[in-house]
Amino acid sequence: MVTLTQNNVKVNERQAEALSRALTGQTWSNFPAIIQGFTARGIPEDQILPRENVFTYQAWKALGRQVRKGEHGVKVVTFIKRDKKTEDSATGEVKLQTYSMPRTVSVFHISQTDESKGVHHAAI
Repeated sequence: MVTLTQNNVKVNERQAEALSRALTGQTWSNFPAIIQGFTARGIPEDQILPRENVFTYQAWKALGRQVRKGEHGVKVVTFIKRDKKTEDSATGEVKLQTYSMPRTVSVFHISQTDESKGVHHAAI
């Protein structure tokens, strides 16, 4: 049985990973969709700064912010790296293969979030 503490550790790891991907991702291809999606919601273009004030739900949680209930994000495609263990049938050697997997995620603007109560994280 997984304890509450183990669940918290897994959640924190997932949030940290999401924040790391958001800050260091190499793709710029989602920027036009992000700009268009948030300007359609009435947010001025000069206030939309991907990797500065636009993040996924889990990345906002890692930053100590909560997306407000009922808010709708902008859908974008991201690639998540995964590892797969394969065994060479001839030698029996186990190899680790890394591959990228596309995922659709929603991103939210800082104006759609509030500070989480009692949680202190680094300011953005």
